[in-house]
Amino acid sequence: MARACDLARRCPPSETAFSVGAVIVAHGEVVGEGWSRAEGPHDHAEEVALRQAGAAARGAVAYSSMEPCARRASRPRPCARLLSEAGVARVAYALREPANFVDAPGGDAYLRETGVLVTEMPEFAAAAEAPNAHLL
Repeated sequence: MARACDLARRCPPSETAFSVGAVIVAHGEVVGEGWSRAEGPHDHAEEVALRQAGAAARGAVAYSSMEPCARRASRPRPCARLLSEAGVARVAYALREPANFVDAPGGDAYLRETGVLVTEMPEFAAAAEAPNAHLL
């Protein structure tokens, strides 16, 4: 989770989107990592990490500095759905998604409903909030 929070600091700042970092680990090895806006203005961290991980995401653990989104304006499939469809077995996140941009429940509930194990790690919340201080 510390790595995911560190990656969030690489995000180009935005007044209209959070800065998030994500890491996907399979069998003890990092198979994907990403951060918001890493490859394009609408990229989410989990989306970038899943692209890197490819098929290795199946059965893996995803660490995200913020709760994966359950709805998004920029693309049709939110991160919670992408993680579930990729077959990620467990998702851990540091900070619940604030309702700044989307008035909808976060991805925690969606992930649980689709059988993904979910763990909130509030001990990393301050590290996840830091790159988003201008929005919170």
